Amino acid sequence: MKKKLLFWILLFGFALPAVGSAEERWLPLPPASIGEWYKPKNERQVWLHTMFALRREMQAVAEYAASGDRDLLQKWGARFVAHYRKIAEMVPEWRDELDYEGLQQLQDAVDQGDPERVAAALKTIGRSCSSCHREFRATTAMIYRTPDFGKIRVQGGSGEPARDYPEVMQELSALVNRIKIASDDARHEAGLVALAQLNRRLDQLASSCGECHRDAPPESRILGELTREALAGLEQGLKQGDQKLAGRSLGSAAVYACARCHAIHRAPYDMRERLLR
Repeated sequence: MKKKLLFWILLFGFALPAVGSAEERWLPLPPASIGEWYKPKNERQVWLHTMFALRREMQAVAEYAASGDRDLLQKWGARFVAHYRKIAEMVPEWRDELDYEGLQQLQDAVDQGDPERVAAALKTIGRSCSSCHREFRATTAMIYRTPDFGKIRVQGGSGEPARDYPEVMQELSALVNRIKIASDDARHEAGLVALAQLNRRLDQLASSCGECHRDAPPESRILGELTREALAGLEQGLKQGDQKLAGRSLGSAAVYACARCHAIHRAPYDMRERLLR
């Protein structure tokens, strides 16, 4: 009896901690006000371009301080100070997080043309920038620079209604698998029917890229020549009953179209949905 009791104690003693053992992390979300400076609420990615400007201005200040060019140092120093103060106007919640003391030290060093003090002040401000980036840069990019596929509709063919992305993705996945199953079972006609449907749906999907992309290259990289060549090879393999050609071509098409697009968009979108849930 004691041995049996010891057995169950040991069993549950080691088994119970495994329940809920998945590690959890807490991610802070940026203030909602930052969304006012990203598309679609703003015509331009103002916040993003402000960050780019600050980085460029810090570099210019450091280089002109080192070279002793006082006029250009003053020019770029004034730009940096103006953009840095702009952060508090755009995101008031971060007003108290800004390093105004370091900013004043930088302004004084620029006015005096002291390269060592300029470098020290930039280093101090840079630490506060890095601290904010560590805490908020990833989540901000996930939320505000990831397309909201839940709001994008894919237009159907003649007489077909527009559909949402999850529905379209499910159908595409089903069609790819239907083609693979038909090819493996030598049901070539069924595979060709599914392939025709797949081609039609991919054409419809391609038209939705314009919701975000204003130029052709993004669409052509995913659903362009390589994908079309692979689908043509798939059709040839099905017609000839060549399972190797069909399998190889289907795999290539899945990599060029599905995997490439998912690598760019799916993980950020899934994370965005989790963050906003």
